[in-house]
This record gives sequence, structure tokens and C-alpha cells, in this order.
Amino acid sequence: MEKRQQRRPPPPPLPFEIHSLDLEPEPLVHTQHMHKKGKKDMVFDSIPSLFNNIKSSNSDPYSEEYGNAVIVRAYPLGMVRANSNVNVEGGRESGVEPHKGLEFDSADDARQFYNVYATRVGFRTRTGQLYRSRTDGSVSSRRFVCSKEGFQLSSRTGCPAFIRVQRRDSGKWVIDQMHKDHNHQLGDVEESHPPVLQQKAPMGRKSSVEVSSRKKLKLLAEVDDGQPCSSGSISVKRVRTGANGQPIAEPYAGLVFTSPDEAYNFYVRYADEAGFKTRIGQLFRSKNDGSITSRRFVCSKEGFQHPSRVGCGAFMRIKRQESGTWMVDRLQKDHNHDLEPQTGTHKKSSTAPKKFIDEVNGGLDSLDLLEINNGVHFSSNQGNNIGSEWYRLLLDYFQRRQAEDTGFFYSMEVDNGVCMSIFWADGRSRFACSQFGDVVVLDTSYRKTNYLVPFATFVGVNHHKQPVLLGCALIANESKESFIWLFRTWLRAMSGCRPKSIIADQDMAIQHAIGHVFPGTRHRFSMWQIREKERENLRSVSTEFKYEYEKCIYESQTNAEFNTMWNALVNKYGLKENAWLKEMYEKRESWVPLYLRGTFFAGIPMNESMEPFFGIFLNAETPLGDFIARYEQGLAQRREEERKEDFNSSNLQAFLQTKEPIEEQCRRLYTLNVFQIFQKELLQCYNYLGIKSYEEGTISRYSVRRCGNELEKHMVTFSASNLDVSCSCQMFEFEGVLCRHVLRVFIMLDIREIPSCYLLHRWTRNAEHGIVCDVDSGVSFQELKGLMVWSLRETACKYIESGTTSLEKYRLACEIMREGTKKVCRHR
Repeated sequence: MEKRQQRRPPPPPLPFEIHSLDLEPEPLVHTQHMHKKGKKDMVFDSIPSLFNNIKSSNSDPYSEEYGNAVIVRAYPLGMVRANSNVNVEGGRESGVEPHKGLEFDSADDARQFYNVYATRVGFRTRTGQLYRSRTDGSVSSRRFVCSKEGFQLSSRTGCPAFIRVQRRDSGKWVIDQMHKDHNHQLGDVEESHPPVLQQKAPMGRKSSVEVSSRKKLKLLAEVDDGQPCSSGSISVKRVRTGANGQPIAEPYAGLVFTSPDEAYNFYVRYADEAGFKTRIGQLFRSKNDGSITSRRFVCSKEGFQHPSRVGCGAFMRIKRQESGTWMVDRLQKDHNHDLEPQTGTHKKSSTAPKKFIDEVNGGLDSLDLLEINNGVHFSSNQGNNIGSEWYRLLLDYFQRRQAEDTGFFYSMEVDNGVCMSIFWADGRSRFACSQFGDVVVLDTSYRKTNYLVPFATFVGVNHHKQPVLLGCALIANESKESFIWLFRTWLRAMSGCRPKSIIADQDMAIQHAIGHVFPGTRHRFSMWQIREKERENLRSVSTEFKYEYEKCIYESQTNAEFNTMWNALVNKYGLKENAWLKEMYEKRESWVPLYLRGTFFAGIPMNESMEPFFGIFLNAETPLGDFIARYEQGLAQRREEERKEDFNSSNLQAFLQTKEPIEEQCRRLYTLNVFQIFQKELLQCYNYLGIKSYEEGTISRYSVRRCGNELEKHMVTFSASNLDVSCSCQMFEFEGVLCRHVLRVFIMLDIREIPSCYLLHRWTRNAEHGIVCDVDSGVSFQELKGLMVWSLRETACKYIESGTTSLEKYRLACEIMREGTKKVCRHR
């Protein structure tokens, strides 16, 4: 019996829509028909032509053969093609779903594929975080997420759907991570692309009077972030007249600047006259060397991260040219909000008082900032890069922490009723500052990635040579006023303990703030920022120049030697007029090792960047909801590492390598890590010869040189009357540990014990105890009391941890505390 033919359901609607475009004659549909012996390309003038051909060939559109036979390259609903050469190979067909291992020729191809997929499924997308290579700074992976990812807007639901593509060695981009499930309903998406790409061409016949089709295609191709830009055809500088009748320069495509700073200052002046404020937007880097290739300056109302922002699309983008100049290549001057002409930021002044809120030990203290900051008045019109959600989140966290830790400190800067910068530090961080606050690293390296918030940390170096947290902050903006507030707040939280040295960025705002709040503190530039500037400004120099440049910086021993090598270097390579090298030479005392050796920096290397305190726990991908949990997780891990080193230093002993009494002395006092540094210097001193070259009374001078190397020598000066010693290498001044040259002289003079002044208490095993007894007499009673409170609290915390491990230890701990309390009360 003949089988009854099964009726198949009608085919689903096509996931694309065709519009009649007024373009030059070209095929709208491109198919590849697969045959057993190869493939044949067929071109049709229209979709009906395609299906008529399929119908005439009696192809079954539901057969497996047909499913593999025709590939239709079309565009999703609401999207007009902007470039006929877009690569749509691989996973870009409308029916393909994202899966791990799917390859693309570029990250843009992956983004467009995800847009097509999202349109078909029923959601919209956004471009998420990017990740850079640690070796060359190039983009190594990108995330594309659902538009409802995160919680920054009320319309977002924290949707976890995303794909991540990673660049392979072959140059391909491959999906290596993904999540397809959404936590919200999906539906029809009419528009999921920028407004210009969403415009549909009108249906119907061509008008007799219209712009050529080629020009229409060009307008669609010239799009940056969904905004049309000038093609650079304007060659005359446009000007308009200000209130005083003077001509005011306006930006235009093709305008050239000598530096990004010059371009930004120009845009700020233009914005002041036009009646809006500006912010520094995204930067773009070269895939080859990681140097900055273009920058965007945007309206302050760009984006939606803050309630005051309305998604304004006005911007100016500058691009680096081969000559080293910067040219405006993209521009959008229209705003979606009202402007206030002739009320620029530099013309505004506010008399409204600016206040901050401090909460310490459960107390609320509101003071006028004019009084606290010695009459310095801050503008009440500063920008703010912190979303309002962060304030609510952190305030809840701060109040909870204060209930647990009576030493917890936080301060919120309030400007004209709006919360600005935030600072906080727990009791342990404040106590750590009393021990290790002599050297501070202000880490604002979030700016070299794309952190969701401008997070910054104050970090010190503890007695184990480990990083120790001294405070955290969210910075509203990168102005001088914001950093002055931040440094003053940190200073009050730490009872006025000023650092001897601070490592921070080279930015003028930070430099001015340090000079204002920490007079006398030595400011050293961050190495990561210097490296970035070197890549940006020395990208075209030869390898030979880089070798001589490094030698000049790191091997110069005297000022005269450095100046001679530097001048010879810039003359040889014709770089005398290089603006960046001129600036760095003028500020050489803040970054060249030769000029910094005489200042104590706890041995933090000059040619390396300090690892971020929170490492992998906080990064550009950290969402708002996970920030507190990851912050506490990273802090707990660091403090656990410190406890392990405390245990090792108390219970383990390093092997002695010599019979020198000073080695035994230092093993008994130093922590394990610091002793290893000392022991290395002691062993190396046997490779040096010391010759007395000068003597007058009790003062002697020795020339200490390495055996077999006449060039490596240093001068050691020794006073027999008070055992003062100094070396030209200045290792003790920089790191706080005696160098091999001084140890060579000590052994020659049979000095069997190192003077106590050369054994810094901060490097000893008991650095956490007894520091209150060593404070200067100039410390006020209130500050001294604070140090004692933190010291006793830290000791009590460790005592409690040990006493609660078992019931027997708990009883013993209670008995000891009762006896101890009686002794303290009886003592007068």
C-alpha cells in the first residue's frame, strides 16, 4: 500500500527584510549552490528571482540537500547595508546560533553576528568589556552582552547573556565563553542598531529628483558609533562670533593639533562658548605596539551612567597621523539637550557651601569644607564619573562594617547636594598605616583599562615586603580638587601620619594635590604610566636608541654622567625638539633612579610596576552587584598571605651561610623575606675588595670595587666615633637594608654587630608591636591614643582567633585575660 504523503508545515518567515534601495545596479542576493563536484556562484537581481529559480529546479526547500545548498546573505530587519565588502562568512548566516569554537575574521564580524542573532531571537545587544595583552597592550578578547546586562539603569535586569571572542595566534577571533539564557522575556526587536543604520529606505519608485545612489551609500559608510561625520571636505576653518564680538573657532574635520592636550583644551574652550561641559571619552590603541592612535572628547551628558546624563551624542575624535600630529577625523556637533551659551565652566563660580560627611566610630560629623580646607573653594560644577547606584551600595556596606569594626572610617564628599568622591579604610588598614605608612603607592591604574568605576587604592609595603592596604576610594573626576579632597581625607583618617614618599601618576592634578597636601613628601612617577608614554612617544625610534635610552636612565651614577649621556642621545637621534623628552628631562628628579636613590621607597623597584593589590578579584569586568563580595575576597586573601608570613617568621629559621656575627644578629631580628635580602648582600660582599683612600681624624673613606671589574666601584664613608656609615650606592637610604659595600667595610674593620640605627624597626619580626613606644615626641596625645587603640585591637584580634579554635583554648584565653586585666588595673 502506497504510503500517505505527510503534509509539512509552511516555512517560517525569513529572518530578514528586503527594501528597494536607490543604489547603483548590483545584485541584492548572492547564493552559493553546492554540488558534489564543487560549488557554483549564481547571482540574482532580486529575492523573487532567487525563489523562481529554486522553484523551476524542483528543489524541495525542506530537503537536507537544499538546506546545505543555498546560503542567503541578507541583513536583519531594520538594518541597511553600509558596506558591500562586509565579511559575512562563517557563523554569520541568519540561522546559525552562537556556540563555542565559532570563528570570525575580526571582532567586528563577531559583534555583527551577535546583533543578527539577537534580532532574530528577540533582544538587543551592547558591546561589553575588552581585555588587553600584558605584553603589548593589544586587545586580546571582547565581550558582547545583552542590552539588559548590569543594573546601571532601571531598565536593566542584570541579564547574564553574553558571548566572548578571543583572538588566536592565527588572527581569527573565536567564541571561547558564552551564556545564552536570559533573565527577562524576549520579544520582537525592531531596531537594535544605531539610529543611522536603522533608517529604512523608502519603498516604491524612484523620484525624478534625488541624490545619487553612490552618495547615499557613502553617507552610510561614514559612521562612527552611529553618528554621521564630515568626510573632511571642508578646508576653511569655521568660526562664529562670541558675546564680545570676537571670532570663536569651531571644530571641523581636518583640523590639526600638535598634541592631544592641545586638542582637548581647544574643545573645552569651544564647549565653554557653546554652553556645554566636556569629558574625556574612549581612547583607541594600536594592535601592533599598544600606543594610543585616537582619542574621543565627548559632551559631559554622554552616556547614561549618571542621572544627569541623557545619552548626548556630541563628540570630537582626533587621530594620530604619521607625522606625529593629531587631526580631527570624526565629529558630531548636535546635542540632544539644551545648551547654555556663554556660561562655560571657567566662567562659573558658586557661593554655595560644599560639605562632606564623615562617619567614624558611629558618629556623624558635618563640617564646612571651606573651614577644613583652609579656605580653598572648590567648584560645585565638577563632573562625576560615579553612578548613583554605587553610593547606595557602599553606604549600606559602610554601615554594616562599622557595626563590626569600631575603627572603620569612611567619608563622602557632598557637592551642592550631590555625592562625589568616596574614601574608606577599616581599622586594620588604619593601624597598618601607623606601621607602614612611610611609603604610599596611590594606584589609579584603572585608567589604563576600562574599569566600570574610577577605583583607586592606597597601598603600603609591610615588614614581609608584601603590599598592605591603607585605604580605598572612588574618585568622582580627575581634577585637582578631587585629589586634594582625597589626600586630606586620607590624612585625617590616618591621624595625620604623612608619608615620606608617594608613588603616583604624573598627572598635573595629582602633582599639584600632593604638593598642596603633602609638602615635603617625595613624589615618584608611576612606572606603568611612564612605559605607556614611552610606547606612545618613542614608537618610531630604532632598537639601538631604546638600548642607549635604557642605559642612560638606569646605569648613570652621577648627575654629570646622566646629563652627558642624555644630551648625546637626543643629539645623535635628532630628538632635541621632542616635546615629551623635553618634559621628562625637566622632571627627571621624579622618575630617574639616580635622583631617587637617596629617598626611602621601601625598595619598590624603579623599573617595575607594583602589582594591583586586588589582582584578579577586581577588574574591568566586575559588575556592581559583585564589587563588595570580590573586594572582601581579595582583601581576605592578602591578609591571609600576611598571616602565613607572620607564622613562618615566628616559627622558621633561615640557614646561616657564613660565620659572621652580624648574620646571626639579623636572622634573629629580621623577617624571613628581609633577611634573605640582607643575606644576599652579605654573601656578595666577599666578591669585593676594600681599599682605604682617605682618613682624617675618625673619618675614613674606602673605595670598594668588584673583583675583576674596575668599573664597578663605590665609595664608603665611615665615622669611628659614632659608627655612622654611608655608601655612594645609597641602597640603605632607598631600601632600608645595608648594602654589600658597607658590609665589606664592616668585615674589614671587624665590626661584629650592626648599629641599631641601621636596623629599621619596620623590617623586624615584631614590627607590629612596640611601634607606639618609638613614635616621635611631637605626636599629640590624641594621635598617640589612636595608635595604642589600633595596636591593642590588632593584638586582641589575633588573640581571639587563637582562643576560639577549641573549648580548652577558649577557657585558657579567658583565664589569661582576667589575670591580665587585674595586672593592668593595679599598675600605676
